[in-house]
Amino acid sequence: MRDKLNLRKLILCLSVFSVLVTLLNTFHSIYRVQHELVVNNTIESNRVYAVKMAEMTDTFIDSALSQLEYSASIISRRMLEPLVLQQEVNRLRTQTDSFNSVVIVNADGVIISVSPETIEVKGVQLTEESALQSLNAKTPLITNPFVSPAGNYLTSMSYPIFSENGDYLGYVAGTIYLDQKNILRTILGQHSYKDGSYLYVVDKHQTLIYHPDPQRIGEVITNNEAIRAVSRGEEGGQAIVNSQSVDMLSGYAPVKHAGWGIIAEKPEELVLSMLDDQMWHMFIESLPISVLIFLIIWVSSIFISKPLWQLASVVKSFESHNSTKQDLNEVKPWYFEASYLKRSFLSTFNIVSSTIDQLHLDTLTDPMTGLLNRRGLGKAIDTLRAQKTPFSVLALDLDYFKKVNDSFGHDVGDDLLVSVASMLKAQAREVDIVCRSGGEEFIVFLVKTDIHQAKLVAERIRKSIALNKFDAVEHVTISIGVSHWSAEDEPISATLKRADDALYQAKHNGRNRTELDLFK
Repeated sequence: MRDKLNLRKLILCLSVFSVLVTLLNTFHSIYRVQHELVVNNTIESNRVYAVKMAEMTDTFIDSALSQLEYSASIISRRMLEPLVLQQEVNRLRTQTDSFNSVVIVNADGVIISVSPETIEVKGVQLTEESALQSLNAKTPLITNPFVSPAGNYLTSMSYPIFSENGDYLGYVAGTIYLDQKNILRTILGQHSYKDGSYLYVVDKHQTLIYHPDPQRIGEVITNNEAIRAVSRGEEGGQAIVNSQSVDMLSGYAPVKHAGWGIIAEKPEELVLSMLDDQMWHMFIESLPISVLIFLIIWVSSIFISKPLWQLASVVKSFESHNSTKQDLNEVKPWYFEASYLKRSFLSTFNIVSSTIDQLHLDTLTDPMTGLLNRRGLGKAIDTLRAQKTPFSVLALDLDYFKKVNDSFGHDVGDDLLVSVASMLKAQAREVDIVCRSGGEEFIVFLVKTDIHQAKLVAERIRKSIALNKFDAVEHVTISIGVSHWSAEDEPISATLKRADDALYQAKHNGRNRTELDLFK
């Protein structure tokens, strides 16, 4: 019966599929790497810019507080001279663009001087809790945003006024109108918005005190991870979904003197649109090469199919002919694929044999520590008995291992067993046999070693484990029982029993010690 698909078609389909998958995987990998790179670079750029703006704002606040401090020192000596007070607030407001208005409030909370004088609040008694922040603080303060008696939404920087005797006289404050043109707009409004990015400022209560959209000033934002982080005084950057449900790449930094936070953001969609354009251009550029590759595959499949068909015939003859080796030899030797597959058949037998050996080894070893298990121990004992090789036995048991499992968990206990097993292998010679007999118990066969030498080895092992600092557990101890088999008539099982008895004696005598069984 004729097959529906011949070898040439199968090779062609497989090759085309492989190339398509490779191309798709390449494009996908490039896109993922470039996506991560572009996003991380944008976040880092925004973070650096936010830090720069925060430093500039801190510098402005330092300067503004210094101006207020100087005015407070002048006012403290002339608090009862209204004309001097008016001149001072006018000077403080007009000498820089730091403040929209300047006021002096006495200790009773009454505004006694204001600039500009067009603000009709002179003589007004402050009663609102928000307006009394500076009066109650009696220290240099940057207030939370509030509505002033004149109806302006503002934040103020104030400096207390004290007499020479230390009496509190009130404070002088410069205000920044958050809903009007102000110094923050001057400092922060220089940010370029052509690429869709923008910058805004929040106070420690997550209230917008500066935003490119003036209508949003005063809005409290509670669902923005960047705002939450910077309100806690953190500096950094991350991809977020803002309060308008737009994916943004944000960098942020705190303004330390004010408790504010500056956030620089850029829509992720704008950042990735350029990457999408680049990937599309790459796809168009790669089309001619891809078509050429497909043509080469089609032509190559024609030449490849004939020798592979010959090899397929040989494989098919396995069921109908006994001379399989002769059939393989009929394939022309210059054909690399056939020769390689022929060698593969031979190597398969070797692999199967090796696998069986490995499976046999796995049955003899403990999977966790890599030491011999009880079955492996039995094989080792049979070998020593057959060769009549004398040896000493060390029966070892970790002290209080149950407490380790109860206190730190079985994972830590397992790690401890692996570490102890490694130390035992390191202390043993190449001819010695180390095995895990169960739980926290180990057995070491010291080949051609008398019991006194074995005790020295046991003590070296015991001390090294006691002095070693293990992860989590730090320090553990081990008890050891020692016995000797001299290739006489005594069963090895009796020697093992005597080592266990010596181990029990070591436990009974206080643990962390070595006991000998001197039976002869």
